[in-house]
Amino acid sequence: MVVLRAYLLGSIASAGLLLAACAGHDSYVNVTAANTTSAGEWRIEKWLDRITGAPISSAFVVTNRVSNSNIIVPPTVKLQLACFKEHAAVIIAFGFKIGSTRNAEVGYRFDDKPGHEPRVRIVEDYKTVLIEDPIEVEQFISELTLANALLIRIRSFTGGRTTADFKVAGAPAAIAAAYAGCPLAGSARTSALPPAPEPDKED
Repeated sequence: MVVLRAYLLGSIASAGLLLAACAGHDSYVNVTAANTTSAGEWRIEKWLDRITGAPISSAFVVTNRVSNSNIIVPPTVKLQLACFKEHAAVIIAFGFKIGSTRNAEVGYRFDDKPGHEPRVRIVEDYKTVLIEDPIEVEQFISELTLANALLIRIRSFTGGRTTADFKVAGAPAAIAAAYAGCPLAGSARTSALPPAPEPDKED
């Protein structure tokens, strides 16, 4: 059962990456219905599935504040929140090789909070970090909600040392849109919602 679940998650994640990368130019979705809005530093994109008519959403932010010990001027990096078949994922896509799952160490830190080194997979020709474990996704999203800055750090035998600094203000709207079809855990879902209005006080 564990092996089957891992296989399914891997297949779902791979398909999700493909959809996220190609949705704007793919006949799978209704391009004429594409809608892009902004929320702080984030861009939120929405499409319609041409087969089911169901909405498809994702949210991303891009940074050019990137460094790599092997590249003088590294290309931009994209942080994306995506949902595929009710599985939430965080995708960090680089334009160069950063190492492999086995030989790379990935860490992140929001603002001045303590950092984390999550369990991840590196896919797409060793260029994309995929956070798909539900517990790791919940940890990431719960801290992203109120954050203004995100630092990603990767150390690898083959990809050198890599950092990417993101501005992530406006995340609650991005989270709500990207994960509308995903069952986020309670704490992450609650933190992504706007604060409830206070009840009227009796005189």
